[in-house]
Amino acid sequence: MAASQFWRLRCQPQVLKRLVEAYPAAFLGVGTVLSVADAINAMNAGARFLMSPATVKDVMNVVQGTEVLYIPGVMTPTEILCAYNGGASIVKVYPVSALGGVQYIAALKKPFSDIPMVASQGITTDSLGDYITAGASAVVLSDAIFSKEAMLRRDFSKIHQLALHASSHGKEAVHG
Repeated sequence: MAASQFWRLRCQPQVLKRLVEAYPAAFLGVGTVLSVADAINAMNAGARFLMSPATVKDVMNVVQGTEVLYIPGVMTPTEILCAYNGGASIVKVYPVSALGGVQYIAALKKPFSDIPMVASQGITTDSLGDYITAGASAVVLSDAIFSKEAMLRRDFSKIHQLALHASSHGKEAVHG
């Protein structure tokens, strides 16, 4: 399992650095990376992967030759092929639920069976198995785990419970 954090606050590099120090074996990364500055700050803080809602060529160039995985966002078959041919080893299909959800992933995997895809946006723990079955290599569950209500109440036990529930569903989806 990997975890990423939304990258918009000035304190985020310090938070990521602390998480990397506390959990050195975890595959921690940063989402919503929109610029080279975001990428460099995240990499300096210890991010092992970066995700974007679109393909940011300059970010793709910055990570080339490093051990940091860049997962660019794509929406169309053309964008998938351009990102893959540009060096991406995996792409994030975003916003998948607005494009048809599970059926869209299944349709994309027909011509792009060799390109790993992360389904992102609007996915629930109950639907994650369907995305894996349709061909997604991974899913983004930030909305399902970090519910707005739990975050506003600072109900970290609820967030922990949702994460465990998601992990259980993920293992079941992958291992049957």
